[in-house]
Amino acid sequence: MIRTLVAGLGTMGRSHALAYHRNPAFDLVGLVNRSTPTLHPDLAGYRVVPDFTAALAETKPDLVNISTYSDSHADYAVLAMEAGAHVFVEKPLATTVADAQRVVDCARANGKKLVVGYILRHHPSWMRLIAEARALGGPYVFRLNLNQQSSGPTWEVHKTLMQTTSPIVDCGVHYVDVMCQITDAKPVEVRGMGLRLSDEIAPDMYNYGHFQVIFDDGSLGWYEAGWGPMMSDTAFFVKDVVSPKGAVSIKMSENARSDDHDTHTKTSMLRIHRNGQPNEDLNMADEPDHQALCEREQAFMARAITENLDLGRHMQDAVQSLAICLAADQSVRTGQPVRL
Repeated sequence: MIRTLVAGLGTMGRSHALAYHRNPAFDLVGLVNRSTPTLHPDLAGYRVVPDFTAALAETKPDLVNISTYSDSHADYAVLAMEAGAHVFVEKPLATTVADAQRVVDCARANGKKLVVGYILRHHPSWMRLIAEARALGGPYVFRLNLNQQSSGPTWEVHKTLMQTTSPIVDCGVHYVDVMCQITDAKPVEVRGMGLRLSDEIAPDMYNYGHFQVIFDDGSLGWYEAGWGPMMSDTAFFVKDVVSPKGAVSIKMSENARSDDHDTHTKTSMLRIHRNGQPNEDLNMADEPDHQALCEREQAFMARAITENLDLGRHMQDAVQSLAICLAADQSVRTGQPVRL
């Protein structure tokens, strides 16, 4: 059994902890959180401690799950790997490209597995979307967004996230990763714009942003993300991949809510459009929910460790998608395009 320590018990950390609890490949040996969280009843028997370094020394885990806020990801990951543990870290891998590369270099130097929480890589519908788009052939136009009309506790979480990370970085890494998996082309330029729509966030932060990324095969990607009670609940979920031969799109239910975690991963229907042919609609009603996807992620983590999977491409992709989103953030702040 893989002795596992979970640090950070927000939405993702709680889901990952439950996944470890339910999977016999893991032995959940500790939970870390600065405050006392509300946990799933199945986790009620586990002790929660506030100090990560002390918990790491006490539990001596084989695996550390880092689901804290992003500004601690790199330091916690390095501490864990230097203590002899493999690491699962939620996205984004770090808050700078240098820190992300430092974590990857540490994993290689210590012979440890490093998996980044790109949950869509484990989603059957998104895997199908990527395969269908690649079959159409490029160059591609990517039209992707995820706006969240957040209020109450969800808005409080978003405001906390924005103390260190903008929406286009926090969520954007998922969808830029999808773009890169489809094109396999090199990103060459990023152009971003953003706007601060609330006086509840820092003057130098923005809660709405969008960017364009240009690839060396001619592909063009657009991503948009906005958080807050002022965001529109119309057209908040756009997922289109267009090529010269047609398009692949996700169609959402009319009842979908923009601030619901399941909405972020559910696809409802995949529409495949091929030029000159009737559209093909694939019903995805039986797809896994958010918790089931977290359990798939951790099953992959177990395989990575026990089967010694090569994660070189996975780690490189994580650095690249972060670099694109951080370039977008730089473009927002400087008003200038960023060459990669």
